[in-house]
Amino acid sequence: MNSSPIRILLVDDEVDTLDFLSYILKKENFEVRTAINGVEATSQLKDFKPDLILLDYMMPGMDGLEFFNFFKKNYSSWNTLVAFLTAKNEDETQIELLDYGADDFISKPIKPLVLLSRIRALLRRKSDLQELQSHDIITIGDLVINPEAFNVVFKGEQLDFPRKEFQLLYLLASMPGKVYKREILLREIWGEEVLVGERTVDVHIRKIREKLNDQYLKTIKGVGYKFEF
Repeated sequence: MNSSPIRILLVDDEVDTLDFLSYILKKENFEVRTAINGVEATSQLKDFKPDLILLDYMMPGMDGLEFFNFFKKNYSSWNTLVAFLTAKNEDETQIELLDYGADDFISKPIKPLVLLSRIRALLRRKSDLQELQSHDIITIGDLVINPEAFNVVFKGEQLDFPRKEFQLLYLLASMPGKVYKREILLREIWGEEVLVGERTVDVHIRKIREKLNDQYLKTIKGVGYKFEF
């Protein structure tokens, strides 16, 4: 029995771009739906439930960041991957998108072979996420980390953890006392194909610490981080 095709929702306000990318993706046997703006994309989510969203950064009306914020708030449990399509190639913009919680970014003009390579890398990461969900719940003191539900409970309160923060916390908590170098955390959480700097790890660690009242995550100066209780 054949598995279901990977579902990709493509959101871009340029019709020519939608047509071009749809043609490329359908040739690779992906199931593709398109939307010309964020509002139209929201109406397709429940019916389509995409595995991957390719999302234009700059759009009139509901732009890419606004749609992404809506999606994270309402559908974070889906484990859908989101990659931004952007003509803004500045490093600061790319880092901002990844810090915001995006899984990747793909620069315009889009090259078909690069697009397909990045999509395959993202889908490998989705497989890793599904494997993570089969792991055990971690309970340490006042902290409960549930990979199946992708939620974190601290001192009886359920906290909002975007996917990357969750993965980072789970990885560190699964091996208390082990020191992880920043480059190892980058490779394990973001993958080798996504070019981000060590600052991205530091930003996510800072956000986790804020939510956990600066407990558990310890800095090993000049090396990386470890989970300690």
